[in-house]
Parts: sequence; structure tokens; C-alpha cells
Amino acid sequence: MRELNRPAEVGMPMEDVDTPCLLVDLDALERNIARLAQYASQHGVRLRPHAKTHKSADIALLQMAHGAVGVCCQKVSEAEAMVRGGVRDVLVSNQVVNPRMIDRLAALAGEARVAVCVDNEANVAAIAAAAAAQLRGTRIDVLVEIDVGAGRCGVAPGEEAVALARRVAAAPSLRFAGLQAYQGSAQHVRDYHRRKALIDTAVKRTAGTVEQLASAGLPPDVITGAGTGTYELEAASKVYTELQCGSYVFMDADYQRVRLADDQPMDTFENSLFLYSMIMSKTRPGRAVCDAGLKAHSVDSGLPVVHDLPDVTYTQASDEHGVLDDPGDTLKLGDRLRLVPGHCDPTGYLAVLRVGVRNGRVECLWPVSARGMVL
Repeated sequence: MRELNRPAEVGMPMEDVDTPCLLVDLDALERNIARLAQYASQHGVRLRPHAKTHKSADIALLQMAHGAVGVCCQKVSEAEAMVRGGVRDVLVSNQVVNPRMIDRLAALAGEARVAVCVDNEANVAAIAAAAAAQLRGTRIDVLVEIDVGAGRCGVAPGEEAVALARRVAAAPSLRFAGLQAYQGSAQHVRDYHRRKALIDTAVKRTAGTVEQLASAGLPPDVITGAGTGTYELEAASKVYTELQCGSYVFMDADYQRVRLADDQPMDTFENSLFLYSMIMSKTRPGRAVCDAGLKAHSVDSGLPVVHDLPDVTYTQASDEHGVLDDPGDTLKLGDRLRLVPGHCDPTGYLAVLRVGVRNGRVECLWPVSARGMVL
């Protein structure tokens, strides 16, 4: 008997999968992973994909099998889930300030290669003390985060970054590894020229900081950043050594609104994550209701797009319902739809299991390894 709340079993036809659930098109996923891995290799940069997109050790290991050096995480608990799943190289591309979380970070560094970002000298001292309190030889790689234009975390590029790097380098239990220089606010800017201008500024600030660090005797090994919306720009800069793209594995409706230099939509990567849904009500012409509402997907970046049915539009979401405009009355009760989420990261987080499908059948069930890991 199928377990409660288990939407599928390996081998069953896709049309028998329970809804709403998250489907992963395995062929599309693997093509996305291979494409970016090949791009990074061709351009001489390392690839460290962001695990916050998928929160899956299975997918992280697949990315590493294609050449990724490790993964990024945003939280210590997320990093712990990746390490438990077999990932041996993790960058917490965020600040860790809570003392208990710092202790957990230091303990994790005894199990895998662990790095973390800092933008405050008191935080450097706290991380150094926690690492020193661990088993002899525990050492944590530390990257100084600089604000390259997003106005979020990070010290000012230049002298402030150099001063903080000196603090890191002076701590015996830490190693100054380089710079975190991520321009997050540029990722979803739809106009190519505006997006490029933001990254040009980020590159200039980063390059200047690299020069000052080298002059201070602290040449950075790693200059990391970039995302799905801008990775080609950072790779072309010859300043960045590492790419942190995340959403490319799944893609979503919002990223596909981002335009390329020729004003065409971003189509390098395919939709591989879908919210599988069923028509639960069809009571009037031109309108249908599906079973995927706000509890099944995130709408912070807009409503989902109906895949392969261009005339059908998802127009309204409530807790457990999605209203669809169906002007041609193509839908009927019990029909199943694949919806492309507006934002793949928070949508992917909502599931306990993802259903991997290939050639119309369920091939695997992947747990969301770091679901709930927000500490």
C-alpha cells in the first residue's frame, strides 16, 4: 500500500501520480546541469552551484559528478544536510552570527571542507574561537563579503575589505580564502543592458579590491559570485573564479522573462521543475479550477505559467485552489497540468518529496534533504 502523502511509486505512469506534487523532468534537469558545467569548464571558472534552489543532496551530488567543486548553502543547517548526504565541500555564502550556529559550523568543518562569509571583525573573532575549540587542526576557510551594489550584506570594497581580510589571516584557526562578490539584485533585471551595467560596476569594485589585497600580501584564491541571470558576464570578466548559479537546474517563469542581448528570452536552460496539478472543478465555460494553490507553490515572483497550453492562463491563487482562464474550453474535470512556478526556489522548498520522471514514468523519489533547514 502506498504510504500516506507519498504522491507516487517508482515505475508508475506519470498520469497516475497524485496531485498536487512537484515533478522533476530528469532529462531536462540533466541537460541543464551538463550545459552549465560545460560552460564553466570552457571559460576556465569553477562551478559551485547554490543548493538553496533544490535543497537536495541527490541533485548536489549529480552536479558534482558533472564537475562542480561543491555547493553553496545559505544556512548552517542546510550545509549540515548536504554533508550528511555526501557532499564534502560546502560554502555557507552568508553570515553566521548566532553563537550556537557558529559552534555547529566549526563542528561541521571537522567532517568536510567548510567555508563561510564574513563582513564584521567581531564575527571573525567568534568564528576563530569556535574553530580553535574544536579538534586540533580544524580550520575554516573564510571569505570576506563585499557589497558590490546590492546594498545587502558585505563591507565596502577596497580598504575595508583589506582590513577585514587581515583580521581573518591573523587568526591561526582560519584561512583567508578570498572574496564573496555576489550582485543578487541584478539577477532578475529583465533588460540586458541594465543588467550588464550593474555587473560592470560589480566587476570594477571587485577587481579593485583584488588589486589592493594583492598589494597587501593577501592575494585571494577565490572570487566567487554570479547567478543564473548574470553568470556569462562574471565569467567573461576574468575577475571571478567561481560561479554560484542555482536556479538554472530548474528554471522558472520569472527567469524566462529575463532578456538576452538580442532581446530574446533566456532559453539556455529548460524548465525541469513542474507543479503537477489536476482540474478539480469545471462548472462554467472559459474557466477551470485546479488543486494547486498557495500552499503548493510560491507566488512572490508571479503566478505560474501553464506548460504546453499557451491559451490557458493561471489567473488567481487561494490556499488550495488555482483559477484558470480556459477560453477554448480545452480542459475537463480530471485533466492534469504541468505548471511552471514563478519562483522555483521557495516552491521547491514546499515539498517533502519530488517525483523524478523520465519517458512518462516515475524513475525516482527524491527527498528534499534540507527541507525545514532555516537555522
